[in-house]
Amino acid sequence: MKYGKVKNIRKELLSDNWYSLQKVTFEYQREDGQWETQVREAYDRGNGAAILLCNFDKKTVILTRQFRMPTYLNGNDDGMMVEVCAGILEKGNAEETIIMEVEEETGYTINKVEKVFESYMSPGSVTEILHFFVGHYDASMKLAEGGGAQDETENIEVLEMPFEQAEQMMQDGAIRDAKTIMLLQYAQIHKLFS
Repeated sequence: MKYGKVKNIRKELLSDNWYSLQKVTFEYQREDGQWETQVREAYDRGNGAAILLCNFDKKTVILTRQFRMPTYLNGNDDGMMVEVCAGILEKGNAEETIIMEVEEETGYTINKVEKVFESYMSPGSVTEILHFFVGHYDASMKLAEGGGAQDETENIEVLEMPFEQAEQMMQDGAIRDAKTIMLLQYAQIHKLFS
């Protein structure tokens, strides 16, 4: 039996203050063939990219720490999150964007990254696809302080730590960011530091 078709999509803009939030009303064909009207909200902030920066010789990674208001509102005591470097795509190019974000956030200038997978991060309400990368860094690539773009009010602390410490932080709940957990687990599964 055919199902899962969508028709009569109607969108109502609820907010475009930061990104766009739309109320979407549509008809959806159920598994039994019947059509039903559904209403959802969809937040469109664009697509993004994230990277785990690795020094395979030293067995270290570069992570960041910054304040995230939504986590603070949902019980994260100080609102601080330890994360991989990430950003919203500029001009739709994930590779160029992540190389630029690495320099802005960490001060490292890299020129080669490997895309390892992509994922919808919260498909029930957010349209974003996140492109995941792994890249190598070493001390010679550190050309600036990092800390984020001046015009984006990012107060980013750059953290270099042994991969084992990052794994332990994930186990202890000190790292609770999904994109960071996904990339650390990718490194575990693929034995990047073995």
